[in-house]
Amino acid sequence: MSTLIERTSNKLVKAFLKNKIIAPLPRKFTKKLTEANKFRIICESKVKKPIIGYKAGGTGIPVMKKLKEKEPFYASVYKDNFLKSGKSVKISKTTFGIELEVCYLIKRSFFNSKVVVTMKNISKFISHMAPCIEIVGYRQRKKGITSFGDLCSDFGANVKFLIGQKKKYKKINIGNLKTNINNKKTKQNINGNTNAVFVNPLNSLRFVLNKIRKDKINLNKNFYVFTGSTVGVVPIGKGLYTGRIEKLGSVKAIIR
Repeated sequence: MSTLIERTSNKLVKAFLKNKIIAPLPRKFTKKLTEANKFRIICESKVKKPIIGYKAGGTGIPVMKKLKEKEPFYASVYKDNFLKSGKSVKISKTTFGIELEVCYLIKRSFFNSKVVVTMKNISKFISHMAPCIEIVGYRQRKKGITSFGDLCSDFGANVKFLIGQKKKYKKINIGNLKTNINNKKTKQNINGNTNAVFVNPLNSLRFVLNKIRKDKINLNKNFYVFTGSTVGVVPIGKGLYTGRIEKLGSVKAIIR
């Protein structure tokens, strides 16, 4: 006889693969981040598609404090959900936000290294950096966020990622860059800063790299890390969104 966690994970994985919506997950899998993370890992193990990288979630320190969490979480990002800037994305009723982020392309050699990743040695692992847009939402009929577990359990709540032009990595003051995302159709114009991301995007990257090493993950290839929103979770509408990050460039997404 299958267990509740097996039945529930099968339903969510099917919804993830078929782009369907299911009833909300039982609270026992979403209330605590530790349990949500276990559930996420089970779900991800059942998705037999190429992983292109990982996202950091829950990187806003004010939200972290409000929800009484000590650190963010991470989740896998699949190649199917990775698009070039300017592509269109169809959203559903449970797609609730759009985010503007800094992403990094990490060298395959990272997996051969055994050292703890620190702010001093992190640069040697990075190949390129770029602006990106993340579209976030559930595969469930639910709204709002009551815990990081809500987001983490549902594949990290990632729907699609769109990446702008990559630039070869160089050291810049990544913790204090102005950012903006706008949509003329919905009259949204939101300013942000890279310092909104778990101190800064490099620190968020450090967190993810150490987590995937602790979890003994080895993709054996170059991979992306998406570090978290610089503008918070912006309510999503339809039309053209343009995101800009100072010194990195721009990225676009057509939402329909």
